[in-house]
Amino acid sequence: MTRSRLEAFSDGVIAIIITIMVLELKAPKDPSYDGFIKVLPVFLSYTLSFLIVAVYWVNHHHLIHLVQKVDGCMLWSNMNLLFWMSLIPWATDCLGTNHAAPQMVRLYVLDAIACAVSFYILRHSIARTQKQDAGLVELHRKLSTKNIVSIAIYLTSLMVSFVSAYGAIAIMIIPAMMYFVPDRAVEKRVQD
Repeated sequence: MTRSRLEAFSDGVIAIIITIMVLELKAPKDPSYDGFIKVLPVFLSYTLSFLIVAVYWVNHHHLIHLVQKVDGCMLWSNMNLLFWMSLIPWATDCLGTNHAAPQMVRLYVLDAIACAVSFYILRHSIARTQKQDAGLVELHRKLSTKNIVSIAIYLTSLMVSFVSAYGAIAIMIIPAMMYFVPDRAVEKRVQD
């Protein structure tokens, strides 16, 4: 399989994930300000999830452009990531319709942890095929550190969810912000 097929398949799955999420948004039954306030948690959970999916898509795009040769391990690692990402619409719906329920926040955070670990595994499976390129080895080492920090932040969010659902959600924004602007070294490598 070529890198372009891997990327095209992943792009299609991610586009479907976003489509499913937006289809879950419903207009307020009451067209007043109070009606909008009632659906606001669903809209905010969608916004957070859209940001997270968008960040994964952008960084996945850059990561896949570092691929020189696709192998079976990489394909399954990518499928693992897409599986956990495909649960984001369901976790988003659970969070949005039950926003104050700590169990739903934990479910959402657990899916975020699974996505982050899966992204780490995918990046590692790509890195293992590039050991002959010292520049890429160093780049993957730096990216690995960033992946581990984001997983640690999600784990912190999970622990905070036992004390404050809203605090846990606020912490979840941090990894998205960390990855919002793709790593300049990755962008430079992709352009070369």
